[in-house]
Amino acid sequence: MSGRERREQLIRISRTLFAEKGFDGTSIEEIAATAQVSKPVVYEHFGGKEGVYAVVVDREMQKLLGMITSALAASHSLIKLERAALALLQYIEESSEGFRILVRDSHAASGTGTFASLISEIASQVEDVLADEFAGRGYDPKLAPMYAQMLVGMVALTGQWWLDVRKPGREEVAAHLVNLAWNGLTGLNPSPVISVATRNQAAAAKPRVSDKDLREFEKAREKELKEAEKLRQRELRDAEKARVRELKERERLLKEAEKAREREEKIRQREARLAERAARLEQADQPE
Repeated sequence: MSGRERREQLIRISRTLFAEKGFDGTSIEEIAATAQVSKPVVYEHFGGKEGVYAVVVDREMQKLLGMITSALAASHSLIKLERAALALLQYIEESSEGFRILVRDSHAASGTGTFASLISEIASQVEDVLADEFAGRGYDPKLAPMYAQMLVGMVALTGQWWLDVRKPGREEVAAHLVNLAWNGLTGLNPSPVISVATRNQAAAAKPRVSDKDLREFEKAREKELKEAEKLRQRELRDAEKARVRELKERERLLKEAEKAREREEKIRQREARLAERAARLEQADQPE
C-alpha cells in the first residue's frame, strides 16, 4: 500500500470512529489497531489525533459547503431554496458519518471550524439571495443577514432531526421546509411538493432548467399566491364582520342597561312622590 493509499485508509477509518465515538472517545491506538498499523504510522501521516481529526472535519465541511454553494447557483430564489435544502439532506443521506462529526462540533484542539461557523458561512451566501428577494418585494435588505441565520438554522436543525428518523423521504422533507420558509404559516400549503425544475435537477448530473418549466412554475406559484391572498382577505373580512357584530351587541347591551337605569330612576322618583303625598295627607288628617 502506497503512502497516499495508507493516508486515505487512515482518514476513512478515523472518520468512522469519530462519527461513532467523537473526538474524545477515539484514541490513536484504536485508529492504528483498526488499520492494522503501528501508532508511529499514524503520527507520521498526521502528527497525532488532532491532525487526522482536522483533515476529516475540513473535508466534510468543504464537501457540504460545496454542495450548498452549487445549489445556490440556480436563477430563481425559490429553486435556490429547494435545491439548498435538498443538498443538505442529500449530504446527510450519503455522508451520515461526516454529518455526525460536524454536528458534534469540532474539538477546540483540532484547529478546525465548528458546525456553527459552517452554518454562518452558508448563511452569508444565503444573505445575497434574500437581499435581492427583499429588495424586489419592497422589504429592507438590511434584514437579510438576520433572516439568513433563521432560515439556515431551521434547515440545519431539521437535518439533525432527520439524520436519525429518515422519514419521510428527503424530497418530501425539503418540500415541507421550503413550504414553511417560503409561504409562512399563514399561507402554508397542506400538500407541498418540490417544483418540477428542482426535481429535474436532482435527476440529472448537470441540469438545465428550461424556460417552459420556469413559466409553468411561475404560473403555478402565482396561482398559489392568489389563492392564499384570497383566503387571507376572506379571513380578514370574516374577522371584521365578527368585530362589527360584537360592537353592535355591546352597544345593544349598553342601551338596554341605560333604559333599565332610567326605568329604575322613574320608579324611585314616583315612589318618592307617593311617599311625600302620603305624608301630606297624614298631616292634613290630624286635628289642630
